[in-house]
Amino acid sequence: MDVLLYLLMISLGFVGSFFSGMLGIGGAIINYPLLLFVPAGLGLAHFSAQEVSSISMFQVFFASLSGVIAFRKRNGKGSPLVHKGLVRDMGIGILAGSLLGGLASKYMSGDSINLVYGILAVVAVILMLKKNKGTQEQAAEIVYNRFVAIPIAFVVGVVSGIVGAGGAFILIPIMLTILKIPTRVTIASSLAIVFISAIGGVAGKLYAGHIPLVPVLFTVIGSVLGAPLGSVVSAKIDVKYLRYGLIVLICATAIKVWSDIL
Repeated sequence: MDVLLYLLMISLGFVGSFFSGMLGIGGAIINYPLLLFVPAGLGLAHFSAQEVSSISMFQVFFASLSGVIAFRKRNGKGSPLVHKGLVRDMGIGILAGSLLGGLASKYMSGDSINLVYGILAVVAVILMLKKNKGTQEQAAEIVYNRFVAIPIAFVVGVVSGIVGAGGAFILIPIMLTILKIPTRVTIASSLAIVFISAIGGVAGKLYAGHIPLVPVLFTVIGSVLGAPLGSVVSAKIDVKYLRYGLIVLICATAIKVWSDIL
């Protein structure tokens, strides 16, 4: 039974990170429902919402770490696409928020955490349907309002830390539409910001507890394998229809979560 569970955790980590790498969204919005419902549905394990958020947070940490390493190898340390000031300002906000969210999850009920996910799922669907209108400029000479950027990043960090997410699926549209950051700069800079978010989230989860260490390990193994492959596939195929399929999946999950809550 344990072997089947471990193989399942590797598979779920792989699937979540594969779609994350292919569609350019946060893996947690996919992994959270998979981890919550699939092991229980197969009778292999029943993870609480706190445990699911912890597993997801560690997965996000290692997936974003591998993404940062790959980006640095591909573009070098001083890539013109990364806006250091933006990473610093939003990194400060999202680090504090994700740490607070991770700590707060210790004192929240499973239904409360599921409620936060349900809200995020609805937001994710709306943002995935919305077309981004960012430009393709470089990071140099970009001006943004840091008094808007920091509080926004803090709020994103809090809700992301609660459910074990990095927040990319919310962060990227916000950077494009509200802060008016160019598309390529947004994608490159958000990778570093999400990694900073994951640091705070992992620290909060370590304090909060509810960490099933062995399932975390096998989920991380799957995620490290899935994300690079998803990125390769995304460069070769039109993922528009897969994105719509994922929207349907997230909608179905949101309906399930909301029906359980209500």
